[in-house]
Amino acid sequence: MNQLAKNDFKGVISIEQNKKWIYKQATGEADLSNGRPNRLETKFSIAGGSKVFTAVAILKLIEQKQLNFQDRVRDLLPYSLGNIDPAVTVRHLLTHTSGIGDYHESGKNGEVALLFQPFQYAYLRSARDYLPLFINKPMRFSPGSGFSYCSAGYILLSLIIEKISGMPFDAHIKKTIFEPADMKGSGYFALDRLPDSCATGYCFDERTRQHFSNIFSVEAKGSGAGGAYTTTVDLENFWLSLKNGTLLSKQMVRAMLSPQIDEGFYGYGVWLQEQPEEDEHLSFIQGAQPGVSFISSFDRRKGRSITLISNYGSDVLTLHGQLYAELERSSSM
Repeated sequence: MNQLAKNDFKGVISIEQNKKWIYKQATGEADLSNGRPNRLETKFSIAGGSKVFTAVAILKLIEQKQLNFQDRVRDLLPYSLGNIDPAVTVRHLLTHTSGIGDYHESGKNGEVALLFQPFQYAYLRSARDYLPLFINKPMRFSPGSGFSYCSAGYILLSLIIEKISGMPFDAHIKKTIFEPADMKGSGYFALDRLPDSCATGYCFDERTRQHFSNIFSVEAKGSGAGGAYTTTVDLENFWLSLKNGTLLSKQMVRAMLSPQIDEGFYGYGVWLQEQPEEDEHLSFIQGAQPGVSFISSFDRRKGRSITLISNYGSDVLTLHGQLYAELERSSSM
């Protein structure tokens, strides 16, 4: 594990199985200017990985019969929704099959560019702030006829949560997910009001060969589409809380972590990967934006989570694959 993890990774790696540590490591600085190191309890932004919390909150409302998968978005929200097709449902948003235009676009080498002009990042502090960025974009395809990862869909889901609960999105997630799952270090924190022990995200300037803060490259506060702060310990608690039925019924968790699109690689708020000789999929969440790279997987059968969070944009996907393969090799010996 040490041999695999030492290759320029900066951040935190945590592997746990049935509440027992297999491997833990924290490297690099949470705050370069002051030399404050990353620690196991450091709070990191996980970018789009936090869509899973939005999905769980929606599924909980469905279980409570306050919402249905087939409810139409236009019937639920009191906002002008521009070009969004009236046929778009809650289920379409959850599974990225709505076809609505997004506020992201792919740039060179697959990098994601945010289309916020003439808006400024500092203005993005609530879900409603995002609406002008996508509601007038043309539909990509008819609802339910394709798959296209869509952060805008999760913005709409967070607005639905606020409408039904009567609470701000972040307060509702804290009450219904973070507190029941014992996620004490998690929250949606504004960049200009960060609590203690938060990591700063760093980008790298190839010209000057220096790192710089991502504060002007990300939204001011997270939303239903991303930007929650959490710790590796909290994520382990989250996965186990799903498994033991603390957050949702076991029947709903089974649906959430099972394929919900024809291609089979996405459930509700989670990515899925087939496992050789296993009848259950490996579930994982991931996120990336300037100064943030994150992946956390959960093997429900083994009760094992593998989480990597970097505030320097390290290649967590490759390293996760290597660590997973090593664990599988070791367990088969």
